[in-house]
Amino acid sequence: MHRCQPPDAVVWPQNVEQVSQLAALCYSQGVPIIPFGTGTGLEGGVCAVQGGVCINLTHMDRILKLNPEDFSVVVEPGVTRKALNTYLRDSGLWFPVDPGADASLCGMVATGASGTNAVRYGTMRDNVLNLEVVLPGGRLLHTAGLGRHFRKSAAGYNLTGLFVGSEGTLGLITAATLRLHPVPEATVAATCAFPSVQAAVDTTVHILQAAVPVARIEFLDEVMMDACNRHSQLNCPVAPTLFLEFHGSEQTLAEQIQRAEEIAGHNGASLFSWAKEAEERRRLWAARHSAWYAALALRPGCKGYSTDVCVPISRLPEILVQTKEDLKASGLTGTIVGHVGDGNFHCILLVDPEDTEEVRRVMAFGEQLGRRALALHGTCTGEHGIGLGKQQLLQEEVGAVGMETMRQLKAMLDPQGLMNPGKVL
Repeated sequence: MHRCQPPDAVVWPQNVEQVSQLAALCYSQGVPIIPFGTGTGLEGGVCAVQGGVCINLTHMDRILKLNPEDFSVVVEPGVTRKALNTYLRDSGLWFPVDPGADASLCGMVATGASGTNAVRYGTMRDNVLNLEVVLPGGRLLHTAGLGRHFRKSAAGYNLTGLFVGSEGTLGLITAATLRLHPVPEATVAATCAFPSVQAAVDTTVHILQAAVPVARIEFLDEVMMDACNRHSQLNCPVAPTLFLEFHGSEQTLAEQIQRAEEIAGHNGASLFSWAKEAEERRRLWAARHSAWYAALALRPGCKGYSTDVCVPISRLPEILVQTKEDLKASGLTGTIVGHVGDGNFHCILLVDPEDTEEVRRVMAFGEQLGRRALALHGTCTGEHGIGLGKQQLLQEEVGAVGMETMRQLKAMLDPQGLMNPGKVL
């Protein structure tokens, strides 16, 4: 949705020293700095709204240090999540945060990304132990101290947490120390169709309330399922559907599967289909991760816009049912898909960018949905970030004092306002 706004120049540094020199040079000349990872963000975070220099970090793609006994790894910003997990393949460890796109890990830090595994393993905020950050004037900061990778600390302010989700507005992340997890002994995935949106979401809430340790639980409405069937050659019922995945030992999985089936059946689920072989699971999750492209194929030539609200789990049935009604009433073409185990879901709306009236209706729908989430004590963005499009909703979410505190932090670290200007604040 956000039109391309190119920078005046693009530079590919090879190491942190060059990033520091670039930051110092740009800052001394009053030139805006736009960090770039892989460009897979959805909120216009890499648009150079005031021109300036784009610092493209893709050439810094080394895995600097693996600490298998400590379950941690240090990566440069050009390392993507798939590249890391390929590197870890024989270690018995993996990095589970999975936003779908093969995003750069430091870009995922910058946007506070999450994805399908967050219900079990948490978001980026839960999986970052330390960051190396080049500050706007070129100084180098290690947010938890040089080389440190402890699991917990009560030492001073949480500087690491400050930069997670900062969207490039406070500094350039040049290395991240990430928490790793053991590869589960066994994995089983499943799909189950429901007679209504309400029944599918009620099942999600009941599974979580029953403390079933589900690793992924994803919702797709009937429009999305139809699109996925066509795009990924699936043969699933065209109905509100849950995709689930369980991790653990063979014995514990059997118990989890039985309990999940009982709960789903109580809510009217049909055609509970289990995928136990790795190839079956890959095909299932590949279809889920291709949902964006499946949705775009519903209206060829149009652009996609994704909403990103997140609400407390108890309010999820209410907002999803209402959103489904709003989508039908709006006359817009769109689907609903989401990480419902976290209370986070997306409407993928298809829009002709040349049709100003349709663009206005899409943006109005997004704002209405954001305000509905806020009214239910939720947030306007669960994982995509604020970027260019949600700044007013951020003000409504955190209030005047919250915004003033953020502006003071920004002014202290970036007094000239040159780090990724026009984003967040």
